[in-house]
Amino acid sequence: MPTLYDNPLSRNGYKVRLLASHLGLPLHVVTKDLKAGESRQPDFLAKNTAGKVPVLELEDGTCLPESNAIVLYMAEGTPLLPTAPLERAQVLRWMFFEQSQILPNIGLARMLKITGRDTQRPDVYAQRLEVAQDSLAALERHFGSHDWAALGRFTAADIVLYAYASVAEEAGIDTSPYPSVVAWRKRVEALPAHVKPDWGFAA
Repeated sequence: MPTLYDNPLSRNGYKVRLLASHLGLPLHVVTKDLKAGESRQPDFLAKNTAGKVPVLELEDGTCLPESNAIVLYMAEGTPLLPTAPLERAQVLRWMFFEQSQILPNIGLARMLKITGRDTQRPDVYAQRLEVAQDSLAALERHFGSHDWAALGRFTAADIVLYAYASVAEEAGIDTSPYPSVVAWRKRVEALPAHVKPDWGFAA
């Protein structure tokens, strides 16, 4: 069984666990205490030189960092990641959008907010919020006429987008101007295999 090194606060790790639930794949989840610096210890840096979670360790000891790389690996050969070049590119398009527009803006604004650093770095926080709202506006235009991110059905693109789009409020963003995004989030949450962010961690 693969091992996922993760932390409950990590929405990147949540992508992997949410995907595993949808695919019915077992994972052994190991919590890394980021505040205690566990991801910066030599044993973990040997698994990921960036010192970040999540990291997927395969049964042969191979380690794969970076959430979207893990998602691509795990979703390969499943309906969540098509093989036809154009269809695959449509899914990847939104995965790349998440990495360039959603994660670095909603993700950082959320982290600043929940750690109280939004008041210490108001300039950075305001800038990230502005770009995050632009990104949500782009999603709003898309989901205004599409039920899902790509191909008219639930795919890996929805999983990676959902991870941070679902916590926009935690970043201090008012989501009332984005009703189509909120409706899409509810569609994701209504799927039978959907799990909450704390799923997979030992009690």
